[in-house]
Amino acid sequence: MNVAQFLETRVKANPQQPAIIFKGQNITFEQLRELSLRLVDSLSKLGVSKGDKVAVYLPGCPEYIYSYLAIWCLGAIAVPLDFMLTEEELVSCISHAEAKILITKLKSNLSLEAVKEKCPFLGNLIICGENAPPFLSFDALLDNGRIDFKPQDISDSDYAIIFYTSGTTGKPKGVLVNYRQIEAPAKSMPYFAGLSDKDIALCVLPFSHVGGLVFIQGLLFLGSTVVLMDRFIPAVFLKCIEKYKVTCFWLVPSMYYAILQLKEFEVFNLASLRWVVSFGAPSSAEQLRRFHKYCPKAHLMNGWGMTETQGPSVVLPMGSPKVESVGKPAPWIEVKIFIDQDHEAQQGQIGEIAVRSWVVTDGYYKNPEATAQALRNGWFYTGDLGRFDEEGYLYIVGRKKEMIKVAGEIVFEPEVETILHKHQDVAEVAVVGVEDQLRGEVPKAYVVLKEGSNLSQEELRYFCRQHLAHFKIPHHFEFVLALPKNRAGKVDKVALKATKT
Repeated sequence: MNVAQFLETRVKANPQQPAIIFKGQNITFEQLRELSLRLVDSLSKLGVSKGDKVAVYLPGCPEYIYSYLAIWCLGAIAVPLDFMLTEEELVSCISHAEAKILITKLKSNLSLEAVKEKCPFLGNLIICGENAPPFLSFDALLDNGRIDFKPQDISDSDYAIIFYTSGTTGKPKGVLVNYRQIEAPAKSMPYFAGLSDKDIALCVLPFSHVGGLVFIQGLLFLGSTVVLMDRFIPAVFLKCIEKYKVTCFWLVPSMYYAILQLKEFEVFNLASLRWVVSFGAPSSAEQLRRFHKYCPKAHLMNGWGMTETQGPSVVLPMGSPKVESVGKPAPWIEVKIFIDQDHEAQQGQIGEIAVRSWVVTDGYYKNPEATAQALRNGWFYTGDLGRFDEEGYLYIVGRKKEMIKVAGEIVFEPEVETILHKHQDVAEVAVVGVEDQLRGEVPKAYVVLKEGSNLSQEELRYFCRQHLAHFKIPHHFEFVLALPKNRAGKVDKVALKATKT
């Protein structure tokens, strides 16, 4: 896999087409190639070579994209890190990955001197956006780098990325992604959604997340333009759709909910949208349908995939009305549901989703125990629970860790959340299990109400009685102003469970 050659291909096809649009600035494919290769030369002079790890700790910005491309041109390994990580978490990931270089920017609550001192393998720190001696300047490396490039001998089995999972259910693990697998989304997106060089995709997801990386892969392998936002502001997101005639995007459900809460949402012109995708967490079909009312020409699709499977792996076909489903897998991906390791579920039965394909990770970096637990008999056991309907459509029920056992009865948190989302006064909700002396565990709902609502707990409990079995009804309701979320926009249930009930 030759990233430099793909850059050449993009330049030959559309040299002046915007590859990136960031804060009103157009960066053409020709400029993207030149800047990336200048960084290749400078990193090479710093001693970065095939197999070395380079950590990138930045918000959404063009420098993140240049860094990915330069690292791959060298056959090195990118270690993308969430810019919301604390100093302690950052040091832990860099040390675990044994990163040789850190590309970052100054941050008020981060001591770069302390990071360097605590990370024994870390040599140079490269700072974006400003000079910060004694550390190196990213801009200076671009200015001083040459565009001459000697192609590297890179095998498909060589590792291209170590992704550290978001850690909402425990300590992050380093997911290994090889050079063949970084092309997986470039195969999936045209198959599922027809993504091409005619598309303008709006990106607000972090590049430390597989969902954000797909935007870069679409740019590199397919030639689509990426409109890039450094952080998610719902009103600005909608303005960008209007201004740049955005044709597609993919978001996690919580971002859709934030958009729908805007009073002015209905006045934006979303006619340019061709398709939109929800992924990353169980979503409310009711909320997605409401969003679709204002972009009726766009195909509304639900999808599913994981960092470990280089998603998207399963996507709802265009035009399908089954918005509750995440769809069907790509032909090169096998998906099965197992009741246990040896017994496959029957149609309609709920079990653990397992995936088998060349897109599946080889495992977790320096973590043989977690690798052995997830990869068994040729299958990757995802920890997600799901079921197939009679037409082979997959439905996500939740995580295995999102099961609540109420006096022996099983309650799936996302099922309760789906019902609560149907109430007209509920903007967002999360359900978790809390200890109960009599039943062992019971559901508790954290609810964000729509502005101006006076909904009471008893009214919400009555609503649940109309739609849920008695043991599934939350025993506790707590109204909150917002739900805690990680950088990828997913609700952080670990943080919710840590709150006192």
